[in-house]
Amino acid sequence: MKISNNWLKEYIKTDLKTDKIGEYLTDIGLEVEGIEKFESVQGSLEGIVVGKILTCEQHPNADKLKKTTVDVGNGTVLNIVCGAPNVAAGQTVPVAVVGTMIHKGADSFAIKEAKIRGEVSQGMICAEDEIGLSNDHGGIMILEDEKYEVGKNFADYFDLATDEVLEIGLTPNRTDAMSHYGVARDLNAFLVSNQLKSEFEKIVSKPLNIEGTSDYQIEVEDAELCPRYIGAIIENVKVEESPAWLKDRLKAIGLGPINNIVDITNYILHSFGQPLHAFDADKIAGKKVKIGVSAVGTKFTTLDGVERTLNGSEIMIKDGEDTPMCIAGVFGGATSGVSEGSTQIFLESAYFNPVAVRKGAKFHNLNTDASFRFERGVDPNNTRTALTHAIAMIEEIAGGKLVSDFLENYPKKLEDHYVILRFSKVEQILGTKIHREKVKEILKSLEIVVLNEIQNGLELSVPAYRADVTREIDVIEEILRIYGYNKIDSPQKISFTPVKLSFEDQDALENSWARTLQSQGFNEVMNNSLTSVKDETDAVRLLNPLSGDLAFMRKSLLEGLLVNADYNIKRKNADIKFFELGKIYHKKAKYEERKQVAILISGRNASENWLQPKSATDFYYLKSYVKILLDKLNITIEEKFLDDNRFSDGLEMVSQGKTIARLGKVSAEMLKNADLDQECFYAEIELEIAQELKALENLKFVDIPKFNKTRRDLALLVDKNVNYADLYKTAKNNPSKYLKNINLFDVYEGKNLPEGKKSYALSFELLNEEKTLEEKDISEVMNSLIKTFQKEYGAELRS
Repeated sequence: MKISNNWLKEYIKTDLKTDKIGEYLTDIGLEVEGIEKFESVQGSLEGIVVGKILTCEQHPNADKLKKTTVDVGNGTVLNIVCGAPNVAAGQTVPVAVVGTMIHKGADSFAIKEAKIRGEVSQGMICAEDEIGLSNDHGGIMILEDEKYEVGKNFADYFDLATDEVLEIGLTPNRTDAMSHYGVARDLNAFLVSNQLKSEFEKIVSKPLNIEGTSDYQIEVEDAELCPRYIGAIIENVKVEESPAWLKDRLKAIGLGPINNIVDITNYILHSFGQPLHAFDADKIAGKKVKIGVSAVGTKFTTLDGVERTLNGSEIMIKDGEDTPMCIAGVFGGATSGVSEGSTQIFLESAYFNPVAVRKGAKFHNLNTDASFRFERGVDPNNTRTALTHAIAMIEEIAGGKLVSDFLENYPKKLEDHYVILRFSKVEQILGTKIHREKVKEILKSLEIVVLNEIQNGLELSVPAYRADVTREIDVIEEILRIYGYNKIDSPQKISFTPVKLSFEDQDALENSWARTLQSQGFNEVMNNSLTSVKDETDAVRLLNPLSGDLAFMRKSLLEGLLVNADYNIKRKNADIKFFELGKIYHKKAKYEERKQVAILISGRNASENWLQPKSATDFYYLKSYVKILLDKLNITIEEKFLDDNRFSDGLEMVSQGKTIARLGKVSAEMLKNADLDQECFYAEIELEIAQELKALENLKFVDIPKFNKTRRDLALLVDKNVNYADLYKTAKNNPSKYLKNINLFDVYEGKNLPEGKKSYALSFELLNEEKTLEEKDISEVMNSLIKTFQKEYGAELRS
């Protein structure tokens, strides 16, 4: 939120510099993230003087340039080369002398003495856009008014505004501070509490004259949706451009001026935190304004030209024929707003139900300054006051006049919050004693009324505009932030009783895996669990999402890791080794939540060097990392082909009938959706299943073998449809207790092999842990393997 220092000082008078104000606001919880300088004209025309063109002749070396001599006062005549088509002798013009900074949008440059096509140029005759007065670049600015005096600073003829703007990182609960008046009120409480100079006066309604009568009416159909509504009819309005001071106020906080009526409503919004809306009264059918809901499926076009379908729960402002004119508290309609031809307006000020406004804004994915405040709860007692200030401005700036008294509906007053504060609780929470009179002084500065003093406490009435202060602990927090966090001494020691946890550490496996992956060169990432999804099948949707991009719980960790990869690759970090520990969510027969570790690799597996210039990662690198992790579980793994549209080639690892891991090459479609053109390989391991399987296995330690292993190799000629996984599984089922390890070290397809055949070269390690293996024992095992391969796969031995 942007707060203009000039605007702020309309409500609080203090000698404090802007940076000191920022420091104090940060101390009381309104964190100032930065202070920017605002100029109504960028550069404030510094270095621009009024000049008189004495001579103007053709440049000898350029057809489109002119040589001029320009008098800039005090007997100084400058030679200036100018390319403007309208430059001529005798003109009075603005001139940027050497050293002047010229600002054009985000670009700035200094005027220097230079030679242009061989001719000396000692300045620049300016066009309007070059000095920030307009966007006109049709030629140089010619000053025809006789008031302009040669040599005088050009800025002296303008009422230029400068300001300092504070950027406040406002927390969502502080709806009371979402305005200049609210910030001034909070700053005043701090200054008063700390005996610093401050003049602050609470705003009151403006006295207004009522001229004439009006037959317009209002009807609130549901007081729960709209507890308070006030409308006023203003005639003789002239809609035009706002005065400069008003436009500068809005520009300073980043708003673009529109017209005087809309600008006034925006000014009141940011002054007092009360959103207003102006309707063209002549467009209100039946001269009646209704506040209620519209039927489900009703079409309504908002100011941005988008046709929206109503869901029947939005608070709608309607005319006498029930035609929607505005989504209350959110966005106006395309046909009922104020335009240049409007002469009579209906001005609305209201307090709408925060929950209803929030639901409507989120459903239509609209986030406006008005909805931001209504969603959090504006001050219901400021509704009339803000309206009177707006009408007074409209009368002054747009020539309007108020017709008849206000049209108001306020059946049940919204009460302040009743809270009991115990001094003992204050001391307990703060860890220090604050004098009771000081507590009451702080409460008074915050406009919290002491209703009654009770034994060891106070009965309080908290203003309704403090929607976030409804409990004793909230009041204590208010006392602390105004008293000053920095005044609370930190304790010298902290006492606590250590608790021994009896259950097994559920994080042990995760931490072990994380350390293992980090040792393999992986970086851990953490992505948001909230996301958008293209396929909403079995997706968990939030009831009240922050935005359309954060409307679902993630169904997979893959999408987030692909975004991470894309971010890095676009920044020339193409060798990716990422992992993430996180949860995924699905809605099936019931809601399902699972924790996974996900791995993504891409690019080179090892850094490029003179010995190994290229080492592209692939599926087998990924599989090796997964096996390193799963080997820690000491479980038996079965591999199966995976049918998953996220992978172009995938593998599923199963243990005891449960899928523990899925891995493979990411599909081309997934890569395209992520704007990636580099191959990626992804694996996900189910952490809960891994934890469960790990608990079933008892890790056993054995002595290092005393005897040597024996290796035997087999070259098998098999059909092309036979996979190594089949051979591996068959070999593992061999009953011999001597067979310890099986490995594939070569695959060959091509010349000198029969059609439809391929060759696998496998190694087998054998070991007798009690004595040296004899050749007959080795032959027995190998013959058994060969016979099994021949029987099950028709394998042939290759020499």
